[in-house]
Amino acid sequence: MQAVRYAMIGFGGIAENRIAKEGFACDTARFRPLKQAVLVGATDVNAKRRRAAQALGLTWYRDAAAVLRDPAVDAVFVATNNLSHAELARQALEAGKAVIVEKPLAPTSRAARMLVKLAQKKRLSLSVDHMMTHNVLNLKARELVAGGKLGTVNDACFHMQFAYGYDPAEAATWRCSNRAEMGGPIGDVASHCFYMAEFVLGSRIKAVRAVYYPKRMAIKVEDGALVQCDLANGMTCSALVSFCDARGGLGGTLSNLGYEIYGDAAVLRGYGTMFQLSGHAGEPLKLRLEVDSFARQQTFTVKKPANIYQGVIAEHAASVVNGKPMAGEEGLHNVLLCEAAHASAQRGGRTVAVR
Repeated sequence: MQAVRYAMIGFGGIAENRIAKEGFACDTARFRPLKQAVLVGATDVNAKRRRAAQALGLTWYRDAAAVLRDPAVDAVFVATNNLSHAELARQALEAGKAVIVEKPLAPTSRAARMLVKLAQKKRLSLSVDHMMTHNVLNLKARELVAGGKLGTVNDACFHMQFAYGYDPAEAATWRCSNRAEMGGPIGDVASHCFYMAEFVLGSRIKAVRAVYYPKRMAIKVEDGALVQCDLANGMTCSALVSFCDARGGLGGTLSNLGYEIYGDAAVLRGYGTMFQLSGHAGEPLKLRLEVDSFARQQTFTVKKPANIYQGVIAEHAASVVNGKPMAGEEGLHNVLLCEAAHASAQRGGRTVAVR
């Protein structure tokens, strides 16, 4: 089979600069083409985005319906606002297209479950852009934990804390004003912490307990949250997420996006490993891992970057080519965890089980 031909539905700034230029290697000066995937077109509700798409050599479609009618498109990457993810993914699956959805898979578990069932029925590959698992340092962290480098691991903390929403323009965005669109630190970034915890620790989260931060921001969603997680393998971990913490500035903020994995022989710390960065030259922070065995420290940096968005696309394309569809269940589970965290926080931190 030839390379899977993708079109993007939604072509905002992240879609252009991260997914198209990096993930699909449309920035040919920096990236080599993927063997099994090629981006052929794009559309956006903002017609002014047409020029940006055509500058990358992409076919511009009038609307999503035009994308889905085109037999020259095998798969779509949905990168629109969160509330439209489920409906657009549903339409694409009904049209016989394989689908990647930008996180979240859907704004509710009910809608996410519908997509999973539909993808299975249609025997089409459905995945969600949980891109951080493809970071080479996160892969190394998983290897170190599984290989016993830290000894017996019994705790971990994953955190994404920064300042967003103090500015009135930021406060008006969906992240700060609309929980139904999975706005707020739980829906926006604890979601990353959840799948990363499961990836690095090698086990699924089966229950959560959560509390919201004390309120100090003039935003309609929670300022932040502490979420405790119980994993099926007996480990525990925490997710600390917020929009209210300044963290000094850009350097402090980016370096704080990471984790600590606690073993009885060593602690593993990740700096900047939970963000949109892959370790390419010119990025604003040099990513690193540090293994602290208390007597000495060992540092790992990115020697040979592998783009995290390319990892998501390559995995999905391979599933299409090989006839082994991805079912999107990972995305459903992640939405269930976000819903459970809110349910727990609204019940005073009571434990909420997640299947």
